[in-house]
Amino acid sequence: MPIFTAVRRRSALVRLLALGTLLVLSCTGAVAGPAPVRIGLDAEFGLDNSTSAQAVELGLRTAIGEINRAGGVLGGRPLELVTKDHRSLPARGIRNIEEFARMPDLVAVFGGRFSPVVIEELPTLKATRTLFMAPWSSADMIVDNGMQPNYVYRLSLRDSLAMPKLLETARKRGLRRVGLLLTNTSWGRSNLAAAEEYVAASKDLRIVQTAWYNWRDQTLVARYESLRRAGAQAVVLVANDDEAAVLVREVAALPKAQHLPILSHWGVTGGEFTKQAGPALQQVDFSVIQTFSFFRADKQQLARFMKSLAAVSKIRRIEDIQGPVGVAHSYDLMHILAKAIDLAGSTDRKAVRDALEKLKVHRGLVKTYAPPFTPRRHEALGERELLIARYRPDGTLVPTDDR
Repeated sequence: MPIFTAVRRRSALVRLLALGTLLVLSCTGAVAGPAPVRIGLDAEFGLDNSTSAQAVELGLRTAIGEINRAGGVLGGRPLELVTKDHRSLPARGIRNIEEFARMPDLVAVFGGRFSPVVIEELPTLKATRTLFMAPWSSADMIVDNGMQPNYVYRLSLRDSLAMPKLLETARKRGLRRVGLLLTNTSWGRSNLAAAEEYVAASKDLRIVQTAWYNWRDQTLVARYESLRRAGAQAVVLVANDDEAAVLVREVAALPKAQHLPILSHWGVTGGEFTKQAGPALQQVDFSVIQTFSFFRADKQQLARFMKSLAAVSKIRRIEDIQGPVGVAHSYDLMHILAKAIDLAGSTDRKAVRDALEKLKVHRGLVKTYAPPFTPRRHEALGERELLIARYRPDGTLVPTDDR
């Protein structure tokens, strides 16, 4: 056989093999596309009765679906969500952050509800220069962390805003002697500092006593009674769903004359609080602070969100959205982060961090951010977004007129 004929045949065979390989890859869906840009979520998925991690994830997946359908980021790269469970344990959270920090093309990590976990993660975030987005946790020191530059950005409530709002709501209702019932954690201590600072500047409001409880305590009624005997006209509660449900059931069992209004921080909305509290919830004067309500959302933005939500879940009514602030905050914060990635033109975390401070305007579900962040302000929300809500008999959280 002539040499040139053999060469042609070998060349044809190589082309056929290459074509066959492409066909196989195509049939198996293995054709390489643009590399994904990864987003981490480190939250309390495995915690009993908690729905907060799932709420943050739902908001993220809804936003990511919209962004990817519009072409992704950086000229066509899809966003990909990677989740890890810290089960509300700081040691697990620190390990998760270390693993996320080593992940290629991971731009940022979103956190969950528990401030004490995030606070313990701060040194690791600083050491690894991992960009951290906080859509729920509220302790002041999460953002006021001393980092230079600061890699933490928050679209959430802040304790130094929450406590004044709760205390001012009590004052407007004529309840000027207040008892504090706080969790014995860094979150509780953050709220105590905020409350004391606010009361020190108030002429007609007084904290009569502060009572502390521990996570997973099975009874809180003795602490509640101590506050009542000290002269409290209302109780300001800092708790998550489990302990708050215990308190509500115990207060409901007391004689009606011993029922005090309870003004609660928003940790109760991150779990199955209404289910655990049961019918007792409607027998107690119970209010909770929020930063957003789907019942007051811009109609155009809400319609867009609900359409996108239907693409990633079976939810069709706003009444069925659990942990509404977690869903809405993470949805808006993901869109803001995507804009920063495009502005940075890179997945480099420092470049994206810097870009977050340069964005001009984002019209979101919670509000229009103009701008979302600045070099001096890593908080996207302020006191204008705060509202007070109550639970309807069907368990739906709705805003009240206590603005």
